[in-house]
Amino acid sequence: MSDHVPLDLIGVRIELPTNTPILLLRERGGNRYLPIWIGTPEATAIALATEHVTTDRPLTHDLAASLIEELGGRVTEVVVTELRGGTYFADLRIEAGEDTHTVSSRPSDAVAIAVRVDAPLFAERELLDQAGIEIRDESDEEQIEKFREFLDEIDPEDFDPSSTS
Repeated sequence: MSDHVPLDLIGVRIELPTNTPILLLRERGGNRYLPIWIGTPEATAIALATEHVTTDRPLTHDLAASLIEELGGRVTEVVVTELRGGTYFADLRIEAGEDTHTVSSRPSDAVAIAVRVDAPLFAERELLDQAGIEIRDESDEEQIEKFREFLDEIDPEDFDPSSTS
């Protein structure tokens, strides 16, 4: 069985100067962060759900969560599984009766659904070892400032294991 590390959703941040949304996850009880660049619609969907904002009509991720439930399923977990070619991959795990289904997903979509149904988030330990950013022994403000400095100095391509330095 895979070695999963529990994650906490820190939230969605904006990377400057490109104004690109970043999904920020942190190892529960640890010092490693997993920054994932995402699209604006997914960032909005995650932010709305974490702030418990309701809309007049269901958004795409609300619809997906409702469909899963209406069809007798339950999202049991989301696992961010790998980083390949600069792209993160995730699995949405769904139980329906006696069956468990694993649906490949973008992490942003999987997290947007998970926050709507209160499903736990995980990362493969190997992925966190590979792509996690460690920030240790500092106050929250110092950690945030150090992370902001890190974000100012990197590009999404820096996480592409096939690129050469």
